[in-house]
Amino acid sequence: MAHYDLEEQEQLDTLKTWWKMHGNLVTGLVTAFCLAVVAWQGWNWYQRGQVTQASAVFVVLEQAVINRDAQKTKSAAGELAEKFGSTSYAGLGALLAAKQSFEAGDLKTARAQLVWAADNGKDEIKDIARLRLAAVELDDKAYDAALKQLEATHSSAFSPRFLEMKGDVLSAQGKKVEARAAYKAAQEKAQNKPGAGRELLQQKLDSLGEAA
Repeated sequence: MAHYDLEEQEQLDTLKTWWKMHGNLVTGLVTAFCLAVVAWQGWNWYQRGQVTQASAVFVVLEQAVINRDAQKTKSAAGELAEKFGSTSYAGLGALLAAKQSFEAGDLKTARAQLVWAADNGKDEIKDIARLRLAAVELDDKAYDAALKQLEATHSSAFSPRFLEMKGDVLSAQGKKVEARAAYKAAQEKAQNKPGAGRELLQQKLDSLGEAA
């Protein structure tokens, strides 16, 4: 029995020695882990709150667009960008507001909203913003600015549309050979993409006439 008491005492002494050497480290790691868990939960709660609030503002924006209330649309889009820029609603709001501004003939505001979406939007929102921004620049005859937007890195899924828009810009510049090449490249990219507007691409090619 004394043998076991001695063995247990040795184990206890060993544990005490180990704890003296490493106790602070273990305590620090446990504390750090607990803080990380709390921070993660807090961040998730914050993010959920942000998304919920952003969705409410987006509903206001949608209603303003329906009512053609330009001032309220700008205000809601601005609030989304300023307070909820990390959510997808901000990018979507910028696109929606830009569409209304463009249709109202306010190209300056439309351009500013699209620039924000192109710089801050999430995933495909960024690509859509660049395409629409290029269309605004094309409408404004700012051809170099439009082509610059189309040169930006984008998802391969949008390649046919980027190339088609490039063809539109080059065609507007009277550069038929380059426009034809862009439309042809768009056709090739669109071969395995259903609904990619291949018929419209062919019409645009036909409108250019025979290659020089």
